[in-house]
Amino acid sequence: MTMSDAQAPRDDDIENRTFDEIQIGDSASIHKRLTLEDIKLFAIMSGDINPAHVDEDYAKSSRFQEVIAHGMWGGALISTVLGTELPGPGTIYVGQSLRFLAPVRLGDVLTVSVKVRDKDARSSRITFDCRCANQKGESVIEGEAEVVAPREKVRRRRTVMPQLRLAERGHLHELLNAAEHTDPLTMAVVHPVDEVSIKGAWEAASKGFIIPLLVGPEARIRAAAEAAEIDIDGFELIATQHSHAAAEQAVALVREGRANALMKGALHTEELLQAVVSRNSGLRTGRRLSHVMAFDVPTYPRPLFITDAAINIAPGLEVKRDIVQNAIELAHAVDIELPKVALLSAVETINPRLASTLDAAALCKMAERGQISGGLLDGPLAFDNAISEDAARTKGIDSTVAGRADILVAPDLEAANMLMKQLTHLADASGAGLVMGAQVPIVLTSRADDAITRLASCALALLVARHQRQAEPT
Repeated sequence: MTMSDAQAPRDDDIENRTFDEIQIGDSASIHKRLTLEDIKLFAIMSGDINPAHVDEDYAKSSRFQEVIAHGMWGGALISTVLGTELPGPGTIYVGQSLRFLAPVRLGDVLTVSVKVRDKDARSSRITFDCRCANQKGESVIEGEAEVVAPREKVRRRRTVMPQLRLAERGHLHELLNAAEHTDPLTMAVVHPVDEVSIKGAWEAASKGFIIPLLVGPEARIRAAAEAAEIDIDGFELIATQHSHAAAEQAVALVREGRANALMKGALHTEELLQAVVSRNSGLRTGRRLSHVMAFDVPTYPRPLFITDAAINIAPGLEVKRDIVQNAIELAHAVDIELPKVALLSAVETINPRLASTLDAAALCKMAERGQISGGLLDGPLAFDNAISEDAARTKGIDSTVAGRADILVAPDLEAANMLMKQLTHLADASGAGLVMGAQVPIVLTSRADDAITRLASCALALLVARHQRQAEPT
């Protein structure tokens, strides 16, 4: 007799085997590869943050010399087999004993098997031999499990679980890793007279990213270091009377070739940039200064650069050209060979009453004529069309940039600043920023910046300085 389609099992069904159907010697198994995400999710769920599992530096000095899985991660996989395969739905776990024979390392593929050893009809209990073996066939876990097997048949549609995304700083960590393989950058740290700025310089120096030149009032710098409980005796300190003199002296250090980058300390941004743009003694180039943020957005598959949220309030067309070129240069420094640049507006069509759409169209034509180089430009694009391929497809936008933007160019400072802060506070994004367009990269720090943001900003400066050296004619 043939089962009807309504009764026939579907591929997305989960079905048990009852006590009466199960025979001694029956077995079932699953296969699972261990990933770093598995380890982190298990640590979050269990609260077990043993550094052997979650701290790569510590793990290198441990017995196994690398990160390994939690032992009970394998135990949980045995539960998966019992609860979903044999016996399946309706199973009640009664007991489990395990012996951990070898570590499970990243990339290992486990075959997790259970085999019926004994049945007790009076209690409906079944005893299973359990084994987890790696891809080499080596046993890593062995033991036994006792369950109460279901007496009634159960078949249910397999529940589709939500996808989890870990809000990690993967792109920022990539910047840090890239910078670790480059010689440190001599950086003039301007007026680091509070705990945040002096500690930021110290952390970057400890990581090997910078050789700091501390410029400012000596007594205040040393007091800040003492308050931050850090040792700066190995750093060169260049004393000045006040913040204004510190900015001028730091710029002079760059002009003399003693420093290759600047970092803002506890002074106003305008005070530092006034010294930078001085016509007689500054660090001007042929371009306007602009600020670029390199964001790591957990829901976006690539680094996202946003400009300009800090310097140019209402830029005209010529200034926007420089803003775009500066952002492209920063993208090149982190090995994005042909960055996709989205010129943002409220709409994706040109409207003579909306100046940002006219500027976007003009900038695209300037790129076609070689006035902007090194990137692919498109605009105007609304924000959703710039970062979502689905949104761009719905609007019928056929573009190599739409939905895949690397750089977002906002129409003015207000829009860029709001976009940046919305990503930070609503999307759990984190960013590192630089001022581009001067002779050297400039790190603008904030009291609200966390350690990885400060480090990543210094790493960005290091990569930009390296890129600029490589681009210099020989």
